[in-house]
Amino acid sequence: MKKLIFITIILGVAVGAAGFWYWQRNPYSKEILKLEILGPEKAIISQEVEYAVKYRNNGDVRLEEPRLTFEFPENTVLEMGDSLRIEKGSDELGDIYPGEEKTFKFKGRIFGKEGDARTAKAWLSYKPKNLQAAYESGTTFTTILEAIPITFDFDLPTKVESGRELKFSLNYYSTLNYPLTDLGVRIEYPLGFEFLESKPRGLEKNEWEISVLNKAEGGRIEIKGKLAGEAKEQRIFRAFLGIWIKDQWVALKEISKAVEISTPRLSVFQRINSQGQYSASPGDILHYEIFFRNISQEPFTDLFLIVTLNGNPFDMETIKTETGQFNKGDNSIVWDWRSVSKLKFLDQGDEGKVEFWINLKDDWGTSGPGENNVVLKDTVLVSQIKEEFEIKVSSKLAISQQGFFLDDVFGNTGLFPPKAGEETTYTIIWNAQNYYNDAGNVKVTAKLPQNARLTGKIFPGTESPNFSFDSQSREIVWKVKDGKDMEAGTGVLNQAPNVSFQAALIPSVDQIGQTAEIIGEARIVGEDRWTEKILEGKSFAITTALSSDSPGQGVVEQ
Repeated sequence: MKKLIFITIILGVAVGAAGFWYWQRNPYSKEILKLEILGPEKAIISQEVEYAVKYRNNGDVRLEEPRLTFEFPENTVLEMGDSLRIEKGSDELGDIYPGEEKTFKFKGRIFGKEGDARTAKAWLSYKPKNLQAAYESGTTFTTILEAIPITFDFDLPTKVESGRELKFSLNYYSTLNYPLTDLGVRIEYPLGFEFLESKPRGLEKNEWEISVLNKAEGGRIEIKGKLAGEAKEQRIFRAFLGIWIKDQWVALKEISKAVEISTPRLSVFQRINSQGQYSASPGDILHYEIFFRNISQEPFTDLFLIVTLNGNPFDMETIKTETGQFNKGDNSIVWDWRSVSKLKFLDQGDEGKVEFWINLKDDWGTSGPGENNVVLKDTVLVSQIKEEFEIKVSSKLAISQQGFFLDDVFGNTGLFPPKAGEETTYTIIWNAQNYYNDAGNVKVTAKLPQNARLTGKIFPGTESPNFSFDSQSREIVWKVKDGKDMEAGTGVLNQAPNVSFQAALIPSVDQIGQTAEIIGEARIVGEDRWTEKILEGKSFAITTALSSDSPGQGVVEQ
């Protein structure tokens, strides 16, 4: 028995040693198989991306029964097939011999928000020859998404009175070469917002669908509602542009804008041009109404009321008043109890009024030192009560619209003079100007006729994200200076912000023998940062007459 046990131990040790020797002679590590993914480190959202999965057998053992699995990043759209996971079996791969190298390519369009990281994955399973054990090698590759070339922004005022009706819009415009389908827009309203209506009507109060968006096309969603809140409160509107991929909503762009609840503008003592809070412009005729009301417990008798004017824009030579007396020396107007009955006797709760008219000067010059952010002041003195009032003078926006056939920007094509039924392209140039005060949310709009279209060419290219077109209303919108404020004197004291774009026109038969409109009048609007007034300027429509370029040669020929 002892001899049998001894023999068994000897055999066990021998078998173990032989196994160890065999393992030493036949080692294998999965690191011998090199597996990698090659692809772009950055990609534009929706851009077609190609991944190359590459493997190489760096060992001296044949690898059998290989199986390759590739998995696209999430939210990838494929041209063929629906599955984001693709597998290739041993029938397609074959055995992997020592030193053998193969590459397989996979294509798809990746969607997501700017800055998102999208990771592709790959696995390769196999068995080394003469080994029963299965091995698997894996690797990943990450791509960072860059901004999609689609304009998506709010056209929303910076201030609104509590409870007042608020109108705003969401604009979108694509310069992407690839048509996008199954898009949608969602908006998150702030606390205190009451939705009234939208154009077009949405799926819900805060959701709209866009069936298809082609290059050089766009649209607008107009929303009407009311916003309630306390003065000086900030309310944030947020909006998302996204796409539906396999019943999953994927956000592509996110924007937000704050709106401040402003203090109700009620004037107790003064109205100008029937307004309690007025912003003047050069050349205005101002009608002042000064109200005085007794809020005490006793009546007043035999009162005087004096208004003193202060401000260079006032044209003192134009003052008119029916019952007051103007004193040119101190620019004051005086009313007394002999000419105004309410100044003779003003009982408790009674209210009286005096009025006068004055013009502002037309020539206000450019915005040089001391000429911007101007305030007009008037001081009212009645009995022992003194009140001072101020009104601000607004800026002036101007837009220059020019059209050219012969230009070096895009190199236009077609017949000139134009011919009915045939397409000719033209270059339209916009130059914006702002004179006196800083202006915000400045935009230029114009409409294309039905027989004209945009080609998608824009110069400089940096203006493309600020350029949009509503295919239904035919309106072009240019957001000047990328939505940043236009400083006083921009385009007057220095170079004007500008954009050039190409429009194509096919004149109709009924336009033969006359000029045809290429683009309607341009309109510039913005918010005066000083007066908070909406500013507006216009420029003439452009026709094939092209006064800027070979005048008189734009009559449509047969």
